[in-house]
Amino acid sequence: MLGTVALLLAGVAGGALNAVGGGGTFVVLPALVVAGLPPVAANASTTVALLPGALTSAWAYRRDVVQVGSTATLPLTVSSLLGSVVGAGLLLVLPAASFDAAVPWLLAFATVVLAFGRKITRMLNAALGRPFDLSTSAVLIGQFLLAIYGGYFGGAVGILMLAFWSIGVGLDAAAGNPTRVVQLAAIYTVAAVFFLIAADVLSYAVPVAAVLVGAIIGGWGGAQVARRLPSAALRGVVLTTAVTMTVVYFLRA
Repeated sequence: MLGTVALLLAGVAGGALNAVGGGGTFVVLPALVVAGLPPVAANASTTVALLPGALTSAWAYRRDVVQVGSTATLPLTVSSLLGSVVGAGLLLVLPAASFDAAVPWLLAFATVVLAFGRKITRMLNAALGRPFDLSTSAVLIGQFLLAIYGGYFGGAVGILMLAFWSIGVGLDAAAGNPTRVVQLAAIYTVAAVFFLIAADVLSYAVPVAAVLVGAIIGGWGGAQVARRLPSAALRGVVLTTAVTMTVVYFLRA
């Protein structure tokens, strides 16, 4: 019973983190491993368990979603869906630890971009003599690649998305947070369906269900809190989450 309650609380924390700034995977994945799931099964189960919370947050944010530059939400979501299929497939054929070396450096890069994105954009504008703005095709390709990573592992993929949009089209992290949540829900949806069919997630129904219920609560509550935060405060939460995740992943590596 205590273990189930602990997983429920981990789900609440993971759902809330994903709604506000990202990083929910970091809470849920270790909790499932401690509960006795093998690493690959825990990774797949994390995606399945966090999906309802991500969908709940996406629904709460539905009126706040913005375009990523000139790229409409629908084609961006299609790129997320397709990339997630590839990433989920890779998880089932590649070694579970194959992402460990790259993740800390990806997060460090994303953190720098989020912290200095506006200055970097101004420098690019000055160097080019015109506003730097990725084309729709470039945004869709970048989103596809990020979704592969998201379907494969997913840890802090939302932070990487915000960093990519920030430097690519100048989208502010606070303004882009609802879009991040929607794209995260798209990535989780495809990967979760894939894992339910091809992975061993249903063998661990009780711990996954405990996290799932908690993630719904945390996802809704986190979205409500984030929608009421001033832009500067939300930007600070996102950046703090990015820094924390970067430090944690470097320590793990």
